[in-house]
Amino acid sequence: MRYLVNSREMKQYDKNTSEHFKVPSIVLMEQAAQAFVSLLSEEASDTSETLIVCGVGNNGGDGLAIARLLSLSGSHVTVVRCGNPDKATEENLLQAEILLAYRIPILTEIPEKTGRPYTLIVDALFGVGLARSVEGEYKKLIQKMNELPGKKAAVDIPSGISADNGAVLGAAFRADFTVTFAYEKRGLYLFPGCEYCGRVRIGEIGIREESFLGETPGMCLLEEADVPKLLPQRTKRSNKGTYGKLLVIAGSPGMAGAAILSAKAAYASGCGLVCILTPEENRIVIQTALPEAILATYNEKTLKKVLEEKLAWADVILCGPGIGTDKAAEKLVHHVLKDGAVPVVLDADALNLISKDTDILQKLHTPWMVTPHLGEMSRLTGKSVSEIQKTLVETAAEFAQKYGGICVLKDAHTVTALPQKGTLLNLSGNNGMATAGSGDVLGGIIAGLMAQGLSADTAAPLGVFLHGRAGDIAAEYTGSYGLMASDLIDGMRELFAGLLEKEG
Repeated sequence: MRYLVNSREMKQYDKNTSEHFKVPSIVLMEQAAQAFVSLLSEEASDTSETLIVCGVGNNGGDGLAIARLLSLSGSHVTVVRCGNPDKATEENLLQAEILLAYRIPILTEIPEKTGRPYTLIVDALFGVGLARSVEGEYKKLIQKMNELPGKKAAVDIPSGISADNGAVLGAAFRADFTVTFAYEKRGLYLFPGCEYCGRVRIGEIGIREESFLGETPGMCLLEEADVPKLLPQRTKRSNKGTYGKLLVIAGSPGMAGAAILSAKAAYASGCGLVCILTPEENRIVIQTALPEAILATYNEKTLKKVLEEKLAWADVILCGPGIGTDKAAEKLVHHVLKDGAVPVVLDADALNLISKDTDILQKLHTPWMVTPHLGEMSRLTGKSVSEIQKTLVETAAEFAQKYGGICVLKDAHTVTALPQKGTLLNLSGNNGMATAGSGDVLGGIIAGLMAQGLSADTAAPLGVFLHGRAGDIAAEYTGSYGLMASDLIDGMRELFAGLLEKEG
């Protein structure tokens, strides 16, 4: 598990390291410069003609120190420092004095290059503390840096990218790679910031978890190494009932696909028993496509009785894929929310129906989770899709806190918001997964994990990660253009087979 920090958290951890652990800020700066130069070498960067553009803050101080190290190692370095020197930090001023003592000139603007072009442009203009729009001369400067030939590297974060939410603040440096220090910044992985940072490398500078002083970062992400520790454990002496009973309430008359995908995904996640509750019209299709599933069908007259029976049977409920939004579907969701006594995952059409009266979520007495895509989240919150895209983390977190349930907000990088426990960002997956039925598979995976005994807090981010990794595995065979939702289930099987092989 890796932490992702925002600007406030990073500033606090930096301060804690200097004040509590007595590590001078200038020492951290020197370690940052050393880490950057070392990673430049690993990236096989040609530093023979390097331009380093620095600001007057500590990010600029990092750049000045990098300039010294590269120059002393034999590179020809052009150093440009922009901004009012009277507003420079103490560390920045000291680094400038050191450069001048080594007779390394500091310019105030990028000179017209004659002869050999720059091989490397280093951005050390603004750091993680940038909160205002980049305008005027700074904007022109960043645009010029982007236009110059040569490989481009950013110090800590590309200038113009918000460390908090990945927003482009007026203009932003486009890096081929970014060396970020101590901990990765949220803005490096949120859109559109992630499209500006290139490859992200972490430079160790001596700020470790001890510097949290009890204030753990509010966001993290799962890695594949975390999966074996989080998966439900399977024992030799077990049976199908050992691994949970999941009720999938899905499908509408003549529309059985969502039900089949969700149930198959639940089985692929390890669930022992899956019962599909669906209209009678879907019986033959589902029995043919998925004979492993228990099937419970209903019509208008039998719905209440059948639903009561299956609600009493289930350990976990997945409600919503493909049920439609007519009066019958509305009645169905109402009964589930009113009479269900086990954890429930609400997806797809269930969300569209709940959006008419979201306050009903605050009346639930069982653990619950919503898994909306951006359009569904727009209907749930009243926010526009574009607004949600700009505030993905905040929107998910606010919803989870307000209503007291888990919010899995699906996007290219899905956010899982846990009430009172922070958020998780997911980086697995690919654009081939933007296809019909992908969300049904995700709902089945998460609900299947919960049926096996995982808490919703664990099942939600784990399911999202597994779903993305299954998509990555499937794309290796199909490519992103040909990927279908059913391929994700095959990817799940291959993923688990690979994990078991590694354990063995």
